[in-house]
Amino acid sequence: MLIRRETPADIPAVRALTTAAFTKPGTPVPAETTLLDELRDCEGWLPQLSLVAVNERDEAVGHVICTRGHIDTAPVLGLGPLSVHPDHQRRGAGLALVHTALGAADALGEPLVALLGSPAYYGRYGFRPSTHYGITAPDPDYGDHFQVRTLSAYEPTLRGTFAYAAPFNHL
Repeated sequence: MLIRRETPADIPAVRALTTAAFTKPGTPVPAETTLLDELRDCEGWLPQLSLVAVNERDEAVGHVICTRGHIDTAPVLGLGPLSVHPDHQRRGAGLALVHTALGAADALGEPLVALLGSPAYYGRYGFRPSTHYGITAPDPDYGDHFQVRTLSAYEPTLRGTFAYAAPFNHL
């Protein structure tokens, strides 16, 4: 498996694998698929942080994106959605995608990455509840599921309320 930047040719396959990863009965197009479509057209889109896991045949089997978020006015990153095609789950693609996204974000000088997700899953990447860092979730109901992973450029004075890229407000 190789993790690389998404190319325009990958978009249909990424959309299909995101749909497959999140489809539930009675929901033909999951919210995550629509969100990804909207993120590509927003000012928070960071093409260098849209990453694809490909198999030996260069077929997209997973995808992760980090988009521009803010803590008050300070630029930071929001991670998600993270998608792995159901036929390739539990084989390390998600792990590789998150590690690569965090490494790329750190190399770009970003201070932190925030996300909404399972503490049990994301804790293994060093994510901790945002309240440990004085960062408030966009929705207080997120609780410990709203998490932050600090990076090399993080300064403890970075505190406040997190805001995702605008398309997240449509969920």
